[in-house]
Amino acid sequence: MSQNTTQPDARGAVDFNLPPDPSRRTWVATACALGGVAGVATAVPFVSSFAPSEKAKAAGAPVEVDISGIVPGQMRTVEWRGKPVWIMHRTQEQLDSLPKLDSQLADPNSDRPGYTPAYAKNEYRSRRPEIFICIGICTHLGCSPTPHLAAGAGAGLPGGWEGGFLCPCHGSTFDLAGRVYSNKPAPDNLEIPPYEFSADGTMVTIGVDENNKA
Repeated sequence: MSQNTTQPDARGAVDFNLPPDPSRRTWVATACALGGVAGVATAVPFVSSFAPSEKAKAAGAPVEVDISGIVPGQMRTVEWRGKPVWIMHRTQEQLDSLPKLDSQLADPNSDRPGYTPAYAKNEYRSRRPEIFICIGICTHLGCSPTPHLAAGAGAGLPGGWEGGFLCPCHGSTFDLAGRVYSNKPAPDNLEIPPYEFSADGTMVTIGVDENNKA
């Protein structure tokens, strides 16, 4: 929700040899992002909840979230280390749309280093196809994009929109796997945070994975 960004070339290609720039990911609360969310609520089921305690947020501790109640097509927002983390339960139709978009994306295979852990290096960018988890911060200047989860035409959206996220500040668009469209200001896909599911799959812990222990 900054600076020193790397732009894609005229074809929307990303220079994968450049190092990641974590400074781009500072969450800045922008008026344009806040204004955009209100319109989304009328189009798709959208749940926003900042559940962690102030103590946990201040310490940057892992955040445990019950996802058993997030139904297909619904998204929930939690906070981890002062950043918004989106947890979305994608429908089968939404999953089926992802491969169709590869030719329109700047980095369809998430080759750019630093944004996608090994377990999310797949078409879905997730451990489980239906559950998508990412940090809701645009990789351009740190704004928070607005969810436009429903397919269909809309202001600022590419033709043939299959659902995803629009950064209203500068027009970057991302698909339902957080992959950035070509020729947009954002140089990278949305970042996937470390996370793990519980054994029964009903809980997710944000902030821990194979390489990041609590």
